[in-house]
Amino acid sequence: MAMRRGWSRGRTRGLVAALTAGLVLVLAPHGTAQVAHRGTAAEGGFTVGVLLPDTHTPRWTKFDKPLIEKRVKQLCGTCTVRYANASADVATQQSQVNSMIANGVRVLILSPVESKALATSVRRAHASHVPVVSYDRLADGPLSAYSGYDSEMIGRLQAQGLLAALGKGAGRPRIVMMNGEPTDPNAKALRKGALSVFQGKADVVAEYNTTGWIPQNAFTNTLAAVAKLGPHGFDGVYSANDGLATGVVTALKAENVTPQPPVTGEDADLAAVRRVVTGEQAVTVYKSFAAEADAAAEMAVALARGMPIDAIAKQRISNDTTKDIPAYLGTPVAVNRGNVKQTIVDAGVYTVQQICTPKVQSACRDAGLTG
Repeated sequence: MAMRRGWSRGRTRGLVAALTAGLVLVLAPHGTAQVAHRGTAAEGGFTVGVLLPDTHTPRWTKFDKPLIEKRVKQLCGTCTVRYANASADVATQQSQVNSMIANGVRVLILSPVESKALATSVRRAHASHVPVVSYDRLADGPLSAYSGYDSEMIGRLQAQGLLAALGKGAGRPRIVMMNGEPTDPNAKALRKGALSVFQGKADVVAEYNTTGWIPQNAFTNTLAAVAKLGPHGFDGVYSANDGLATGVVTALKAENVTPQPPVTGEDADLAAVRRVVTGEQAVTVYKSFAAEADAAAEMAVALARGMPIDAIAKQRISNDTTKDIPAYLGTPVAVNRGNVKQTIVDAGVYTVQQICTPKVQSACRDAGLTG
């Protein structure tokens, strides 16, 4: 899927300013243009609900939450943001959604713990005329918009990075796949993208789903893989994100698997970037948190005001229940040891000082990050 082009924040603000308080709101076909909402004042303040899925993925509190809050405030100085984190518990997130609806939020930005399980909550919000912008993970149900990335493309980048790290040795490499939450459409798309690269080039010798995207579960699954295959029974580990990679690498060390096979990831967590520098992780995938958060905030504010979002949502995506959901899809970037400076440091994600702690100083010099 192609990345959005040509829209600007200035244009969005111009559209907002042109809207009058008496505008009649309607639902456009497939939800692509406007969404009815509570209240009538186009420019008045309101509450934006932000619901993130867990605390074990560093990006949610380090990047996504503050970036969304900042952009909402820039767009609407009198608006407030109500934040909740589900700590990887479905029932907690369902309760959080219900509470926010009951307390009068105008719009929700939701990254679901489990996509299917949150469909009922999305339907409840829709029935209450509260638009839902699904964030990073695609929820089921009648969504108004989605801000995220093409997960199949990410899966391909991960698999390509893994094969590149393995090189052209004798025979086809043997891969263990550590997939994400089995009910998450993103996990399925990541797997599909990776398998399209592995086909004919590598053999998948074991495959595991990781309930809740929880690193401890990936740790347990990796121990099972080593017990099943032996410490030298596989050549690489496809890990769906950096959190799972933490569990994988920790388990490989616990089992004294040497040399350690290359491992993949996604999200460019700081710990994962350090692992890429030291060689413990072959590749991570960086997704611009700022671009994703900005798009979500801009769509949420526009939807809450009954504004069209076509200038922001240039693509369309479908979940299991709704077709043609307006979407912003960014461009992911594969990060390996050879391009950490260009993809991470130069982009301002982390500084050299943040990456190069005393334990990794030598590896940083070898990677060209320090003198």
